Amino acid sequence: MTQRARSMAFVMDPLESIDIDADTTFVLMLEAQQRGHAIFYIDPADLGVEAGRAVANAFPVKLQREQGRHAETGPPRFVALDDEFDVIFQRKDPPVDSDYITSTQILALCQRCRVLNRPQSLLSANEKLYTLHFQELMAETLVARKIPQLLDFMDKLGGEMILKPLDGKGGEGIFHLRRDDRNLNSILEQSTGFETRWLMAQRYLPDVRRGDKRILLLDGDPIGAVLRVPPDHEVRSNLHVGGRPARAELDQADLRIIDTLRPALRRDGFFFVGIDVIGGFLTEVNVTSPTGVQEINRLEGRRVEVEILDGVEALLDGKSRKTRNFTT
Repeated sequence: MTQRARSMAFVMDPLESIDIDADTTFVLMLEAQQRGHAIFYIDPADLGVEAGRAVANAFPVKLQREQGRHAETGPPRFVALDDEFDVIFQRKDPPVDSDYITSTQILALCQRCRVLNRPQSLLSANEKLYTLHFQELMAETLVARKIPQLLDFMDKLGGEMILKPLDGKGGEGIFHLRRDDRNLNSILEQSTGFETRWLMAQRYLPDVRRGDKRILLLDGDPIGAVLRVPPDHEVRSNLHVGGRPARAELDQADLRIIDTLRPALRRDGFFFVGIDVIGGFLTEVNVTSPTGVQEINRLEGRRVEVEILDGVEALLDGKSRKTRNFTT
């Protein structure tokens, strides 16, 4: 139990449909509840603005770790967010579509309560494009929607590349393309929507077969990592398409990436993020609703959500938080 109970809201996907054995938001809520904080669930569709203030129908919720009976919600309360909550977690999963943008713009109107991550930065930081601010940490990358440009880039890379949509999640729409594939032009036509959608193309990194490393950062500092190893029949390592979680250590390349990112993440208000690293190259900076906590917990016998809530409480109290030491 904490010394001071807080009021915490979670803007997220439908609470009843989450997988309680994998969902990071669920364990954050459960840990907050165990500390005596008041927990509320907000559907993004229930956000609004009244008299210039962000408002919502917020559902008080009680949680338990029992699938199908994991959440009991009370009657909704129509509240002004600044009056009701100390902190709001924007944990709506991608895609970053018009609904996501509008809900985040509404959260940006909050003046007193803290919103994590900072709404103004979420609105300007596409998870793939934000990574390009650190191009020196990345493999060769192109953002384009013209097919000849993408083909020319592939040729410069030696005839193969990874292609992914800018607004995808969980590995959706990712292709490992080769120049001799007879389906190549058709894939590019469909992926670009006949040159109407931008894509990110990157050099294929063979080290992905050993795993795509997800590193969780809190206020720019590492708090855990998990290696997502792709199955033999898949190019994607995402866990929900069959990737296998494995223990991960941070090496010198990882620490160099983290040290480079830290000042920008703190400046931009990205308090809790997940970065993806393959073979020492940064591939993504996940800022919307990073996951991986429960996988790390099972692999290492930890409760990473405890460290995250410790950090949130320290942030609200204006105190420094304790940092975890990682060794290579």
